[in-house]
Amino acid sequence: MGPATQLRYNRILLKLSGEALQGEGKTISPAVLSAIAREVQRVHAMGVQIALVIGGGNIFRGVSAATQGMDRAGADYMGMLATVINALALQDSLERQGGLETRVQSAIKMEQLAEPYIRRRAVRHLEKGRVVIFAAGTGNPYFTTDTAASLRAMEIGAQVIIKATKVDGVYDDDPVKNSRAKRFRSVSYLDSLNRGLKVMDATAISLCMDNSLPIIVFAMSQEGSLARLVLGETVGTLVSDTPTHFADP
Repeated sequence: MGPATQLRYNRILLKLSGEALQGEGKTISPAVLSAIAREVQRVHAMGVQIALVIGGGNIFRGVSAATQGMDRAGADYMGMLATVINALALQDSLERQGGLETRVQSAIKMEQLAEPYIRRRAVRHLEKGRVVIFAAGTGNPYFTTDTAASLRAMEIGAQVIIKATKVDGVYDDDPVKNSRAKRFRSVSYLDSLNRGLKVMDATAISLCMDNSLPIIVFAMSQEGSLARLVLGETVGTLVSDTPTHFADP
């Protein structure tokens, strides 16, 4: 790989859902962690600075618990702790199998496990070639990890949020249930909100729209797709202030 100037994106924030770590009937699948580590290592070797935000839905979902009567704030804090578990699992895989130097930064202080989130320190880690994993969301209840990803991306000066999902982009309907669902090549922030496409929650989308931060939704399960994406190839769906277009059939 040539110099970093050939890259479309030099600093990215990769958003992973907690469910993305599931597999083989396990809450956290070692095989899935290994696959993620390989993709991240490949992009890191190209000279890309990488930060990650990970959800906790494979372990605990605060919103779901709240609908069943649990106090919403308490449930959200439990969800934040679940993201720390996932962050530590991902850190282990990135270091052991990817050979990467990493740091976990938590929005909730727990010094024995992770650094506290400090923006300038996070940026310095990235500049030194370390992969930074942001855990515990924003540290506040009522905010999703999607919103945390938008916030952290802007704080560290990421050029794009890359959201890994189970499907290869954003569709006008659920492609699992509707075989005629059409994939968008690009979709505007406002269309994403007005159509209820559920790219990210409304707060996260609004933050990105207000700060012109693009989002790319793609399937990380497709080997090499993350590397192609940072080189500027059309992968998945781009959510930005550009007009909405469907992908070619």
